[in-house]
Amino acid sequence: MIALSEAADETLQRRIEKLERINAALMARVERSMDQQGGAYALFQTAIMLEGRVRSRTEELTGLMRRLERSNEALVAAKEEAETANRSKTRFLAAASHDLLQPLNAARLSVSALTDLPLTPDAVAIASQVERGLQTIEDLIKTLLDISKLDAGIVRPVVKPVALRDLIGGLGASFKPFAERKGLRLRVRGPDLVVASDVVLLQRILQNLVSNAVRYTESGGVLIAARRRGETCRIEVVDTGRGIGEGERDLVFEEFYRGGGGKGGEGRGEEPGLGLGLSIVRRMAQALGHPLDLASRPGHGTRMALTLPLGTEEAAEEIRAAPIATRLSGARILIVENDQSTADALQRLLRNWDAEVSAYRDLAGVAAGVAAGLVAPDLLILDYHLDDGACGLDVAAYLRDIAQAPLPVIVTTADYSPEIESAVSGIGAELVHKPIKPAQLRSLLTYMLT
Repeated sequence: MIALSEAADETLQRRIEKLERINAALMARVERSMDQQGGAYALFQTAIMLEGRVRSRTEELTGLMRRLERSNEALVAAKEEAETANRSKTRFLAAASHDLLQPLNAARLSVSALTDLPLTPDAVAIASQVERGLQTIEDLIKTLLDISKLDAGIVRPVVKPVALRDLIGGLGASFKPFAERKGLRLRVRGPDLVVASDVVLLQRILQNLVSNAVRYTESGGVLIAARRRGETCRIEVVDTGRGIGEGERDLVFEEFYRGGGGKGGEGRGEEPGLGLGLSIVRRMAQALGHPLDLASRPGHGTRMALTLPLGTEEAAEEIRAAPIATRLSGARILIVENDQSTADALQRLLRNWDAEVSAYRDLAGVAAGVAAGLVAPDLLILDYHLDDGACGLDVAAYLRDIAQAPLPVIVTTADYSPEIESAVSGIGAELVHKPIKPAQLRSLLTYMLT
């Protein structure tokens, strides 16, 4: 019995142990399952939290993108508004300059006619002062218009081969008398090169640089030099003037800046400049793509350098000297000008040069003159813009048709638009911008009538 009891106990013990192992295994499985569930729940919570953050960041980014789009739209609108304002400014200046240059033209022609008369020394001096004042006004109006056109991108350079020797030589000849009056030496140096540039813009750049150098140099001299550097040419205008301080080297290129001691300052005994020379130079150089460099030492002088690409020698555009003017005795000149003061001044000037002059306001007046027996003119001077939208070129066509010959024509206008230049060139006429310079007109008349 004892043996059976012990055996039963052992069996029971083994079952208990087995149950304990099974229970332990079940508990371990339950714990693992619970751990997994807890991890999944934690992951679920983390995912929800991250999703919330992603949504928040997405909404924030969307808001930023929308604000950026609105900002870009505002910038585009502002840019278009600025461009429109710039174009309006250019049109306004063009119209205003035409209205301003018209009476200025008449005044300059009248002063020129006055100086051809016998005058006392005092009257001559007063006439010269008036002429200088009118020239200053003309320079200011034209320069402001040029700046406006350059800023608006209206000026489009026509790049061609340019013979540099003729250009620099002409500058030297033009400025030598001014330099000599101040006791300065003006030298021109450089090889015979051809560069690629717009001859009109390049000439104006160099004229401004040389004028500035002569104006603000009290002693010593000015050098205009050109030298080849690889495939480029470097044109330098060097003076022995007062120089430009470090703090003024950017300011001298700003409009109306006339510093106390540099290029913008006033020369001794000189009329003050407009403060626009270097401003227009920088704009023109940028339009041409010609780098402009400035180097200066206060008390020693300034070097302005322009770098240009070399051009081919074929068809190089030369700078021609104006023909020497003579008296225009007996030349029959017909004027069509709707501004009475300009017409009167131009008639007086031409008659002082011994020309025979007839003047009309429009095509109808010319036709009436022809019907009354008007003798065929030798040359026409026609204003481009006549009353009621009429054009002076119509008068040229009418008279050329009657004469059955290409009459020489000079067209005058205060409008600098390329469309007018093209139209005038298209009929083989010469274009003279107002205010008319009497010496230029006289030279042109002599050239066209010989």
